[in-house]
Amino acid sequence: MGEAVTGGVIARAVEPKAGEARAADDHPATCLNCGAALLGPYCHSCGQSGHVHRTLTAWWHDLAHGVLHLDGKVWRTLPLLAWRPGELTRRYIEGERAKFVSPMALFLFSVFLMFAVFSTLGGPIVVERDAAASEAATAEYEAELESTRDRLAELKAEREELRKAGDPTAGLDKKIESVEGDLKVLTAAGALVGKGAPSTAKQFTEPFKTAPTPGDQDLEADGFQFGEPKLDAAIEKAQENPSLLFYKIQTNAYKFSWALIPISVPFVWLLFFWKRRFRMYDHAVFVTYSIAFMSLGVITLSILRPFGISEGLLILAMIIVPPLHIYRQLKGAYGLTRFGAIWRTILLVNFAFVAGGFFFTLLVMLGALA
Repeated sequence: MGEAVTGGVIARAVEPKAGEARAADDHPATCLNCGAALLGPYCHSCGQSGHVHRTLTAWWHDLAHGVLHLDGKVWRTLPLLAWRPGELTRRYIEGERAKFVSPMALFLFSVFLMFAVFSTLGGPIVVERDAAASEAATAEYEAELESTRDRLAELKAEREELRKAGDPTAGLDKKIESVEGDLKVLTAAGALVGKGAPSTAKQFTEPFKTAPTPGDQDLEADGFQFGEPKLDAAIEKAQENPSLLFYKIQTNAYKFSWALIPISVPFVWLLFFWKRRFRMYDHAVFVTYSIAFMSLGVITLSILRPFGISEGLLILAMIIVPPLHIYRQLKGAYGLTRFGAIWRTILLVNFAFVAGGFFFTLLVMLGALA
């Protein structure tokens, strides 16, 4: 008995924290959050750690863990997301949630990081405006606009002559209507770039006044009108201050980036709507992980650009990598054959452009009407 007690004392001296649980200042016997008795390092009731830090180092650790998710999950998630995205998606859907960063957390982090990188370094591709080409395009546009106006004036004069002579003008009316439509399109294009378009100020001298219909207004004087006061006012504001509209679009892109997920999920569903074993949740996980990878890929290319990486290589990566990643994710997540994954990849790439168009339209509408 004496030797057993001596051995216990020696063991306690070598490893004092082993053995039964004991209460201390930073290791309480009960959970500080819910009051349940602690049976281990974490509360079995609420999940809070039994060891609560109150140091500045612990605060920085919480910041890195809570904001950037820099824990073991990241190093398990990112390699799989890059090389075996289908396996990651399938394992997460089937229930392995604690091992990996959740799709939404990774998506939000990638969006936050992407806008931070863009505001600092810019995007992966720098578009330099060619002054000569811009001037040539403007001159060509103005010539086309003037030609259309002249054509419209000629047709209207010809119609007046026919009316005076008492001849029918039905055929000429259709031509005039067609040319008026062309003029509206050209004027709208000028409104978007802020050049070559007539002023629309006089349409809004009286608030809430209904804009005249195309048959009642002089297109050359009034510019492009939809007939809806709020929408017409938004177009005028965008024409007068395109920089403000661009800023609003950027801001809304950050705020409403989550909208890409519900916009994209129905397109993925269309690829599997006859397979009942796949649910909308599965498609949402697929889409969210996919968008997160694309965002992280753009971030990586944006960081590489200042180091002298060829712009051609960056463009090539942006063209090749996304379809390959979508193919691997589809094949692994849904257990598809090569052929099944290939044709779905082709459709999904095209669907991505459609979804992107919807998202951009949403941003423009929110920016213009805000």
